[in-house]
Amino acid sequence: MPDDPQEPATLTLGDEFPTPSRDEWRELVSAVLAKSGRTDVDPEDALSFETYDGITIRPLYTSDDAHGVDHGDLDIRDAWEVCARHADPDAQRTRQAVLDDLERGATSLWLTLGAGGIAIDDLPTVLDGVLLDLAPIVLDAGADSEAALAALLDLAAAKDVAPTSLSGSCGADPIGTRARTGADADLGVLGRLAAQRGDAPLRVATVDGTVYHDAGASDAQELGIATAVGVAYLRELTGTLSVDEALDALEFRFAVTAEQFPSIAKLRAARRVWDRVAELCGASDGRRQRQHAVTSAAMATRRDPWVNMLRDTIGCFAAAVGGADAITVAPFDAAIGLPDDFARRIARNTHAVLHDESSLARVTDAAGGSWFVETLTDELAEAAWTVFTDIEAAGGALAQLDDGSIEKLLAATREKRSADLAHRRAPITGVSEFAFVDEKPVTRPSAPEWPGGLLPRVRYAQDYEALRDAAEVGDSRPRVFLAALGPPAVHSARLGFATNLFAAGGLAPVVGISTDPTEGTDEIVAAFRDSGTTVACLCSADTLYGQAAGPVAAALREAGAELVWIAGRVEVDGVDGQLFAGCDALDVLHRTFDTLEVDVSGVAR
Repeated sequence: MPDDPQEPATLTLGDEFPTPSRDEWRELVSAVLAKSGRTDVDPEDALSFETYDGITIRPLYTSDDAHGVDHGDLDIRDAWEVCARHADPDAQRTRQAVLDDLERGATSLWLTLGAGGIAIDDLPTVLDGVLLDLAPIVLDAGADSEAALAALLDLAAAKDVAPTSLSGSCGADPIGTRARTGADADLGVLGRLAAQRGDAPLRVATVDGTVYHDAGASDAQELGIATAVGVAYLRELTGTLSVDEALDALEFRFAVTAEQFPSIAKLRAARRVWDRVAELCGASDGRRQRQHAVTSAAMATRRDPWVNMLRDTIGCFAAAVGGADAITVAPFDAAIGLPDDFARRIARNTHAVLHDESSLARVTDAAGGSWFVETLTDELAEAAWTVFTDIEAAGGALAQLDDGSIEKLLAATREKRSADLAHRRAPITGVSEFAFVDEKPVTRPSAPEWPGGLLPRVRYAQDYEALRDAAEVGDSRPRVFLAALGPPAVHSARLGFATNLFAAGGLAPVVGISTDPTEGTDEIVAAFRDSGTTVACLCSADTLYGQAAGPVAAALREAGAELVWIAGRVEVDGVDGQLFAGCDALDVLHRTFDTLEVDVSGVAR
């Protein structure tokens, strides 16, 4: 407090605390690691991990890491566009959903038209009641982009809306459409659309990075491929437009996930990379990438879909902080089928909570100055630039797509991610972890699917969910006998672990308890025979395993067990495999299903 009571007090909270050094932090972490027996490791190395792009994420970032800080990549904004996607072929139902969205928070529309959604001829019905001079319309019609634009312009004329009052995008993405559907990539459509739009200030093309994200791309791969596609479109458009006009004719669509910091850095890195492209093209100052962020379809689950609300909230947060111009929050049931009214309401309200209540749009580049985010942005931009230049050097995005090089690049990342998912190093709440096998199914009408193209579409949860589907084919679930050995204090931890793992495949646990298996196996064998299964798993502590695991396993074998697991990293005669944190859970489940003779012939292994 000041000596003079008339003198105003000043807050110096930061000065009242000592500033710790990096060495002090390292000492404290080393002491914690030592308690777990890890005395020969560097504390920073021990807590670091590597992304699919080869970027090392360290546990501590300080001002020493703050190279390349740039706070100038965002314009000040008051709001982002709340963009609602619609693809229901039922025109009347879609019209009502469109009006509900616009009346309750959405500010723009993304319409999937043609084979993958709404019939182009139904556009007047779908947009009946929509004020075209107020609501931006983003068309997504694949190879039918010209027909979709013609329908929109005709509708505007019928409503006496001047073309100059329209906003949104023609949405042409010939390379992305080829990747997604196999259709020929007619780049000439970009020039034709630029002429067809006339005075309408519609963007011509959408570089859809989600096509590559959904095929398994890492963050840098998504950015690098999208940049290469964007450059291909720039080359085409600058045949009739100036560089600045061509840049204004493009928008980019990127996926955001529940990994908030990588998603924030991805959007920031995308602008940095594209700004460099614009600079090399001789664009005027101030050109920046228009971004449409979409919550990831790859991360969405069909099982326990309510958790998708949390995933989508984090993705929307990351998109807002990362500076996206427009954001689409996918309804939580989108992976199941056509969303219902409640799911759409939750998607809209996610925007409202983050924008209106959390005021995320009131801060320009909220992540700017964070040593971690700034460093990750720099490293991600460098990695994306390498992907981009490699594609360009090899002939460009379309050539690399057609000769399979892009698919080969993505397949390597998919393989790494699949291993992480199988070993549950990348856990999926409600699916691979904490699965609720007795959940009430959530059903929705089937959504239209685009025909298969040159790249696959994958969801991270799909292999586990396929096993869940297989487990539910019959009148009752396949069962696994869990032999809980010893008192609860001894067996409960590993019993819970084993229950959780088998639940990821939809298997029903049958628990048998032997409080003192060292005295005999009759009790546990009787429980096993009553269980009606041929698969068993021993659950106890290592100390008790040394005394009883071998005899119990032998007794279960004699009683008819064809497959015996043990929870823990222990080798025991008569046991076929171990369950432990980091084991291949999908392999465990497949071996169990094979033993139980459950048909999983269509499930990836």
